[in-house]
Amino acid sequence: MSQNQAVKTTEVLLLGPGPSNSFPGVLQAMSEPALSHLDSDFLKIMDEVKENLQYLFRTISPHTYIVSGPGSLGMETCFVNLIEHGDKIITCQNGFFGDRMHENAKRYGAEIVQVKADWGKPIALKDVEEAFVAHPDTKLLSVVSAETSTGVKNDVEGIAKIAKRHGALVIVDAVTALGAIPLEVDKWGLDAVYSCSQKGVGCVAGMAPVTFSESAFEKVINRNTPVPSWFQDVTVYDKYWETAAKRPYHHTAPSQQYYGILAALRHIKSVGIENLWQQHEEVSAYFADEMEKRGWNFFVEKTYRLPQLNTMLLPEGFDDVQGRTKLRGEYQIEVGAGLGAMAGKLWRIGIMGANVNKATIDKFLQAIDKL
Repeated sequence: MSQNQAVKTTEVLLLGPGPSNSFPGVLQAMSEPALSHLDSDFLKIMDEVKENLQYLFRTISPHTYIVSGPGSLGMETCFVNLIEHGDKIITCQNGFFGDRMHENAKRYGAEIVQVKADWGKPIALKDVEEAFVAHPDTKLLSVVSAETSTGVKNDVEGIAKIAKRHGALVIVDAVTALGAIPLEVDKWGLDAVYSCSQKGVGCVAGMAPVTFSESAFEKVINRNTPVPSWFQDVTVYDKYWETAAKRPYHHTAPSQQYYGILAALRHIKSVGIENLWQQHEEVSAYFADEMEKRGWNFFVEKTYRLPQLNTMLLPEGFDDVQGRTKLRGEYQIEVGAGLGAMAGKLWRIGIMGANVNKATIDKFLQAIDKL
């Protein structure tokens, strides 16, 4: 390939657990010329991104911004700021990503109390309550809103209510939740929430929206030891995301990615977040009906099933790898495989971003019928 030749890839319908196909206008926005990270026009873009993130998170917190990196960096930003060695944290674990939060807490020296549920089941509120009663000195709780490994929706509102009653801060993984299902940061009393840009937000990967409550920010300010990471220190980030006139240098932000996420956030605001939540429910219900007609069953019960991430048990005799390979090779459609103990037993089918419509589902169904 000539050094001047553009990279060419196949257009794929991304129906896995992420990334998803981007909202209209995102890729076009990203083709605009780059700006310096301290250019006056770029600083205005940052201000609008922040305002739209507050709308998306349903918060008025000024400590709301993008960390330049994947959702995993957003996760580490929450943990590295809020945990000091010896702090006691309850980690809610009912899937791969809850386990990952536990691993983060362990690496930062937390004393950990685990509340577990089987994969495919939600965290039980009574187990959370019992953990707090047994450990009244708990300072933090972590929980995944939408467990991407299983397709389970946890009752974050109910869990947060228990944590607040016991005086603990709440860290939430909203990687597969943000933009797809209700998430009320202020109303539910959530303290540190992180997500990503390539799923329900409808953009490309590489940006991690985060938000911190005033209580969480106060904990960071009053730490006994410095935040171990300079780059992820939320007090430094806070200054970087102040109004354009005051903004100091922090890092070289990827301007074209910011153009993309601003286009996605503008799209979400134009549709209305409540309408977007409803669209996920309606399209997912259509998908469920059609798949069940074809003999495919869900791994998760309907009452706590995610509309945006569907875990479908493979029919008896269906070859996982062969099916996914044919789907991708012949029909340019990607779905996700099962993780952990569910590998080879189910598919994870994402309906997020630009794919929340019946036409996309019909395209997938037509391919499934030919496998």
